[in-house]
Amino acid sequence: MEKIRIFGGLFALLSVILGAFASHSLKNLLNDSALQSFEVGVRYLMYHGLALLFLSVIPIEGKKWVYRLFVSGTLIFSFSIFLLSIQSIIKLNLKWLGPITPIGGSLLIIGWLIFIINAFKS
Repeated sequence: MEKIRIFGGLFALLSVILGAFASHSLKNLLNDSALQSFEVGVRYLMYHGLALLFLSVIPIEGKKWVYRLFVSGTLIFSFSIFLLSIQSIIKLNLKWLGPITPIGGSLLIIGWLIFIINAFKS
């Protein structure tokens, strides 16, 4: 599926851009805890970008579900972390996003479980 490769490449590209932004610009603006959280979001964005690229080339049942869960889970997980990390810079109270981050993580876990189950079936 071409969409899977596009999202995989996009996630990988964004993780490089945001990682560079964090290490060159945000390190002077954020405390260590916020910077480490931001970097977690970058890492998961890259991990799932690479996972999507891998998913796009292997024959596996349930590919559409894994793709949907990886994309939605990554968007919710990583981007909620990014926003929570920079809330002091953008001067917005985004603490309400805190409970949303685990929803993204849960979607990623479900995606990996479906991937593993279907890998064994193949």
